[in-house]
Amino acid sequence: MCLLINILLTGKGMELDHVKTLTRAEEYLGQTEPSVVILDNKLPDGLGMDFIPHIKKVHPALKVIMISGFDKAAADVALENGADTYLVKPFSKEQLFDAVEQLVN
Repeated sequence: MCLLINILLTGKGMELDHVKTLTRAEEYLGQTEPSVVILDNKLPDGLGMDFIPHIKKVHPALKVIMISGFDKAAADVALENGADTYLVKPFSKEQLFDAVEQLVN
């Protein structure tokens, strides 16, 4: 999934870094502040939706796109936790582009 998102967004002229765990995400966010975080829910060391409050506490202006294959209830929880938008897997490249463009503009 990271590789596909990377290819799609790089093709749109966007710079992208990716990490694969919440632990690494916390380290990364301690070193840099991106414009947008695209956060998957199911990660090897926990749930992305549980990490959203931490992101928003440390970087309140940082925009978060939550992606997941879970049902509508998961979307509600992610949004309540501070996600700025939620994409249900599978999502189209147009949905991804629209979500990123709305948050960075």
